Amino acid sequence: MSPKSVRFALPVLLVAPLYSWGFSYEIPAISPESESGYEEKPGWEAESFAVAAANPLATDAGYQVLKAGGNAIDATVAVQMVLNLVEPQSSGIGGGAFLMHYDGADVRAYDGRETAPQGVNGALFFADGEPLAFNEAVVSGLSVGVPGTLRMLEKAHAEHGELSWEALFTPAITLAEEGFAVSNRLHTSLANDEYLRQDSLASQFYYDAEGEPIAVGETLKNPALADIFRRVAAQGSAALYEGDVAEDIAERVQNHPERPGELMLEDISGYEALEREPLCTPWQQWEVCGFPPPSSGHLTVMQILGLLDQQPLLEAPLDDGAPSSGWLHQFLEASRLAFADRGRYIADPDFVEAPGGDWSTMLAPDYLEQRSELIEETSMGDTAKPGNPGELAVSWASQPEQPEYGTSHISIIDADGNAVAMTTTIEQAFGSRIMSDGGTGLAGGFLLNNELTDFSFEPEVDGEPVANRVEAGKRPRSSMSPTLVFDQDSGELVASLGSPGGAAIIHYTARTLVALRDWGLNAQEALNLPHAITLGGDVFVEEGRFSEATLEGLRERGHTVSERKLTSGLQAIRRLEDGSLFGGADPRREGVVRGD
Repeated sequence: MSPKSVRFALPVLLVAPLYSWGFSYEIPAISPESESGYEEKPGWEAESFAVAAANPLATDAGYQVLKAGGNAIDATVAVQMVLNLVEPQSSGIGGGAFLMHYDGADVRAYDGRETAPQGVNGALFFADGEPLAFNEAVVSGLSVGVPGTLRMLEKAHAEHGELSWEALFTPAITLAEEGFAVSNRLHTSLANDEYLRQDSLASQFYYDAEGEPIAVGETLKNPALADIFRRVAAQGSAALYEGDVAEDIAERVQNHPERPGELMLEDISGYEALEREPLCTPWQQWEVCGFPPPSSGHLTVMQILGLLDQQPLLEAPLDDGAPSSGWLHQFLEASRLAFADRGRYIADPDFVEAPGGDWSTMLAPDYLEQRSELIEETSMGDTAKPGNPGELAVSWASQPEQPEYGTSHISIIDADGNAVAMTTTIEQAFGSRIMSDGGTGLAGGFLLNNELTDFSFEPEVDGEPVANRVEAGKRPRSSMSPTLVFDQDSGELVASLGSPGGAAIIHYTARTLVALRDWGLNAQEALNLPHAITLGGDVFVEEGRFSEATLEGLRERGHTVSERKLTSGLQAIRRLEDGSLFGGADPRREGVVRGD
């Protein structure tokens, strides 16, 4: 696909803002991703601004917005809309997001998490008195929450944007109309999915008559999404939350052939994006700012890091480019303790009180010191219990373990020093497998989330309520961990980072922070490191990335270890001492960094 400058025929309402800002989008010459599941990446240097996202076309859209005079928030809007098009399995306007923003003075946290419809209760995922199998709940109308991404981005843009809202949809509308080359990642995701073909719209759009997915390199256009984006560009988020598009979303959820959901028009139109107080935690020379509940990300990441800081220092935490078995043991045991607290206490703060009335009790140095004493030479296995960081008004039961998936991450630092870290999701790959064309009758559209399966399927355990149980209007607990890092002494921005990966987002983010601060690695080297995670039971290590000696060292310490693909999607941009930037993109996905 050769580059070409595009000034397409927009309605008069859109043309004036686009041209007044001089924003002429150019489709870049980008080939689909290679066949490799792990592709070495060099890291990218930039003098003044940089964009990191999960797909080259999305990264480029943000880059072009910044070149045209936009700021970090403007670029985030453009990147997300293109991701909806080129990486539909991971995020989009049918889902939710958490956005951390720094404007050079203050850090803000914008909550675009999905909400449960008013017609649901704790028995949402029960049938005949028993919880549904996980995938039965996912692939249904039951799992769809009210989308929040678009309304949240509109709120953030209204407060901080520089370019017109309309202009920011130019890249996505252009690519939706002109088409883009299908990447290997999208093709493979389509080929491997068991359920998407069951949705009539998605089946017709992404597969041929024999059920084969659209081929790598084939040009894919999305006229339905182009039409919806045009309406949103002209009318704002109301074009999604009211009228034809909202009606189509509600109709498709309510008329799911197997398990219809309770999502109503009133639920959609009443959605409110929130600004929450960010959590900023001192961590030696840095201050790490992340998202508060309903995200469990920052609290659990910082518990892990705080517990690690209590452990004896290891002389050689890296062994042939991978973390040593000694460091991994400490990391995994800290993770067990942090996840035990996460499972008991963290949920939507509008429904659940923090321990002791303040989430910071979970990160209090005395509490973490006490908890760290539970880490011994051999693993505690699946016996980790939650601690008591503060007096509780209600006694919560620990949530039973269940899967988490999904997601994409965007990191941006602009020329004025504004920064964004946004993690965005529709939960499982392709979400609920329900596609909406917005009532356009055109081919394509967008996918609806299955975010309600992030709630506990069981509302209580042994007669005690689970904090993260399903309740009407509630936001499900998340693991998303968009992170901004600052120097404690100077207050200057150090980095923006985050990752997809379900509950493993927490491990990926925590390990990356350690690698950046303690191991002298640059952003790309930190992202290249192999992964090891535990949610409290077995340990999973990245397939083929650790030596047998390291794995045996873990087993000798009592860990049950198995290998699997741990496909993170980390993005990180680090500000260097001379003020320049260095960005990294996860070698396990197709993301890149661009900047000047």
